[in-house]
Amino acid sequence: MTTESAPAPRAAQATAVHRVASAIRPPRAGSGRASSPRAATSRRKRSSPLGLLAADGLALGLALVLVLVAHGPWPPGALLPQAAAQLLLNAYRGLYRTGLSPSALAELPALCGLAAVQWYVTTEALTAYDPGYGIGWQTLVCAVGAQTLLSCGGRAVVHRTRSRSAARNPQSTLVVGDGPVAHRVTAVLQEHTEYGLRPVGRVGRGARAEDASGAVGAAALPVLASTRDVGRAVIQNAVRHAVFTVPPESAPDGSALFELFVEHGCRVWLVTDQATFAPCRAVPGPDHLWGFAAHALHSGPHRPAGHRAKRVMDAVLASAALVVASPVMALCALAVRVCDGPGVVFRQERVGHYGRPFVLLKFRTLRPADAHESATRWNVSADRRMSRVGRFLRRTSLDELPQLWNVVRGDMSLVGPRPERPYFVAKFSRVHPGYRARHRMPVGITGLAQVHGLRGDTSIEDRARFDNRYIETWSLWQDVCVLARTAGSVFRLGGS
Repeated sequence: MTTESAPAPRAAQATAVHRVASAIRPPRAGSGRASSPRAATSRRKRSSPLGLLAADGLALGLALVLVLVAHGPWPPGALLPQAAAQLLLNAYRGLYRTGLSPSALAELPALCGLAAVQWYVTTEALTAYDPGYGIGWQTLVCAVGAQTLLSCGGRAVVHRTRSRSAARNPQSTLVVGDGPVAHRVTAVLQEHTEYGLRPVGRVGRGARAEDASGAVGAAALPVLASTRDVGRAVIQNAVRHAVFTVPPESAPDGSALFELFVEHGCRVWLVTDQATFAPCRAVPGPDHLWGFAAHALHSGPHRPAGHRAKRVMDAVLASAALVVASPVMALCALAVRVCDGPGVVFRQERVGHYGRPFVLLKFRTLRPADAHESATRWNVSADRRMSRVGRFLRRTSLDELPQLWNVVRGDMSLVGPRPERPYFVAKFSRVHPGYRARHRMPVGITGLAQVHGLRGDTSIEDRARFDNRYIETWSLWQDVCVLARTAGSVFRLGGS
């Protein structure tokens, strides 16, 4: 039996208690804090890229005016595609993501390079359409320079305005972590309101000692005692940000906390010393918080369009595979029914994306003695109760074919970390660091670990390492490669 992953059930004690979570109260209405109408409006403004879009659009428009005045009119139909191309290039480069310490000067090289690409392609296309629309290199350089400087200046104004708005209306924030780094980060957030993050609580087992020590620089904060207290505090305080001072996989119950924050719509940050930083899901960038390296964390590879394409590919290929494999599946079902009796399809609860349970389908290869054996027995490949048909189905992995229906339903993907039963998810999550992080992606019929031979009774630590590597480097092409290698292993009878 292949055994793989999922985030363990949320539970467990997250922290020691100095002041219990109930000490956190919702901000008073009209106080100018996170829950007030004024703060809510400010939050929408700060999180919206409209200001930056307006600055870039205005800069491009003024640069176009300069070119048209110096050279003459262009076709009106060329102006809108040019503006759309420029904004899309900037969005692809990540210039509309909101950070903690945005800098127009840091963005200037990217703005200049993308403006040069856009202007060069536009002028070449217009020249090919009509040589009379061509412009010289001097005009081209002036247009790129003017747009870059104007865009940089406009962005500086937007960043400055947002910083002042953030200082006036900071958003409720929880700090997760122990030790001196967590304490210093909390002190920085309390002192430097321009970052727009107001700490309302600490999550960490060492927080009691730190708060009791009376260290200078940070006021004592309530210490949350469990993930349940954290969830309550997030709702009561309208918490919008969570700041991890260690990677979630290294914090007590960090993965469960990370999932909780994501489900409540919080922005999650990793803020720590650069020398000790080794991000696993960070969005790259030069962001910082008063000198601490700051990285935005997310629940998976930060490519929503790519993930939508992955889902479409899964649905199309799984549907086609069901049609093509239907004769084989009918033969398998008939063989199981004749040799092993009624009950052709085996159903079992597994843990899926973000720890959500679902019912996995397989052809039955062995009838378990009871529900407890089904849920807690690790490997049955050597069980003498298994018939020849069952053993053949397992060796060829044909028993996995009904999972194509799980893929069509959206419970699974074709490629991803293999799903496991809740009992083993909880067990492995306590023993192997990073095991729960495998649920950042939908679970799959096959995965990177499986094509490297990690099936059946093999190392769980190695599987978790390969699965997390797959998530961190995910691409549609990697999925295609894994599927091709899986097909090859089936012909070599590599099942378990």
